[in-house]
Amino acid sequence: MRAMTYTEYGDPSTLRLTDAPTPKVSPGAVLIRVERASVNPVDWKVMAGGLDGLIETVFPVIPGWDVAGVVEAVGPDTPEFTPGDRVASYGRTHLIHGGTYAEYVALPADLVTAIPDGVDVDVAAGLPLTGLTALRSLETLQLSAQDTLLIHAASGGVGFLAAQLARETGARVIGTASPRNHEKLQAIGVTPLAYGDGLVERVREIAPDGLSTVADFAGGVREDTLALLTAGGRHVSIADPSVEEAGGRWVWVRPDAPRLRTLLEKVAAGALEVQIDRSFALADAAEALAVSKAGTANGKLLIDATR
Repeated sequence: MRAMTYTEYGDPSTLRLTDAPTPKVSPGAVLIRVERASVNPVDWKVMAGGLDGLIETVFPVIPGWDVAGVVEAVGPDTPEFTPGDRVASYGRTHLIHGGTYAEYVALPADLVTAIPDGVDVDVAAGLPLTGLTALRSLETLQLSAQDTLLIHAASGGVGFLAAQLARETGARVIGTASPRNHEKLQAIGVTPLAYGDGLVERVREIAPDGLSTVADFAGGVREDTLALLTAGGRHVSIADPSVEEAGGRWVWVRPDAPRLRTLLEKVAAGALEVQIDRSFALADAAEALAVSKAGTANGKLLIDATR
């Protein structure tokens, strides 16, 4: 099969299009014919060795954890799926080796869920990691209608989904974003604010009683968060583990097929929007990672493994 691989840690330019073995399908697993993989910042961070010591790496590595495609084959004792099923997954396993930037990927069936009718493959691929991260962050905060929530980086991949899910709870949501994305946030009921110097003062102008909850999807904002939280306020971060030193929680998303199915059903019902920026051919995955690293995308970047 065609796959993008790297044989040592480095930047996205180390990726090469190679002919790799099609994965074997073990008991309780499914072989997915990849239609789309999505690009996440963790992909290029892993390539640079950012998780060395946390998750075992076996070279050569095929990057990518998000996938949407079609079941090609099932292993023994896998009654949940049949060939031809449309499926999606956040496919992080205990090993960094066989990822989704390829024509095929084999994953344990309990990490995989069916894609509901009405959800296209681009959206299904763009949702898993970001959507599950957003959902886990809000569940960790135990968000309710009584809360006022500040989301750092509310127009980003995780932040935009978290903002929509937060609004469903009835909570008041304030979100930081660049001015070009303020209208996007207003359209989903979020009060937008510019990030950067003076943020604490800007938040206090519209929330003089302080904030009960903060979700950090940017990093480097811990002191602003602490300055704005009320006594007993809750805060989480996906980008700054030091929040645990200040009473917060560092969130590391887990694969969770049932929760992914719930998110996909929200998309099917029109209750959740996944923004797509553009897609790249499989051979152009290094370019996609470079765009992600530059931070210039406005929505999810996808790898189209069919071209």
